[in-house]
Amino acid sequence: MTRVGTRALIDASRTAGIGTAALNVIQIEHAEAIVEGAERVGAPVILQLSENAVRYHGALEPIAAACRNVAEQASVPVALHLDHATTAELCHRAADAGFDSVMIDASAAPWSENVAITAEIAVWGHDRGLWIEAEIGEVGGKGAHVTGARTDPVQAERFVEQTGVDGLAIAIGSSHAMRTRDATLDLDLLARIRARVAVPLVLHGSSGVSDAGIAEAIDAGITKVNVATQLNIAFTGAVRTLLTDDAGLVDPRTYLGAGRDAVARRAAELITTINRTHAQQEEKVGIA
Repeated sequence: MTRVGTRALIDASRTAGIGTAALNVIQIEHAEAIVEGAERVGAPVILQLSENAVRYHGALEPIAAACRNVAEQASVPVALHLDHATTAELCHRAADAGFDSVMIDASAAPWSENVAITAEIAVWGHDRGLWIEAEIGEVGGKGAHVTGARTDPVQAERFVEQTGVDGLAIAIGSSHAMRTRDATLDLDLLARIRARVAVPLVLHGSSGVSDAGIAEAIDAGITKVNVATQLNIAFTGAVRTLLTDDAGLVDPRTYLGAGRDAVARRAAELITTINRTHAQQEEKVGIA
């Protein structure tokens, strides 16, 4: 198996009433671990690279090639997604690198500019068979996505209609980079957005949401669930413990391997939560 398109995974999840896990990669160990976690529970996953991760590596193509290779060798369906791209140029490079979907994040721009940029990327992406995600205004922007921000349902409806995007990231109470899982989601607002917006809804900042909260959000209309910080906490914790316990350890394969194993365990748990009815829904999504 098994590269698949993001659209296929999202559509299957919506049909089955479950979520799609979209987990962020920083280095090759993350990609290997996320796919291993998905294989442990027999569920699909989206590997995400953010613009920040690309900046860390200095270029998209090497880490993208690693992710693509890991995905192609997986025994479960795996899609590749570019997360929080702020330029069309990076979106174009992701498409050239074999990505299935991109998120264009022009949310820091004024409404009209955001709409224009997003609509242009949507047309470009659809011509190439890509699934396009975006978000509106300060309520969703990565730099301004704070716990108190909220997406307006009417604005969300207008934004989707005017841009033609395939998925919309919304702000309902989660926040990026949370290290505690105590965010309270506004499920009433989510229901109102869901009633107006036909495309799949995306929850960013899911690291700050409890398992129960994620499950409730999926029941209320979230489809794509993004997680990054929880994986980094697991990775860093395992590495820190190993280096603290053995001050003489110098082989990166040993401590990076421990980090990779920790991410695989956490990824399996997260994917199970997001696909929490997976065992009962196997026939619906066509996964054995």
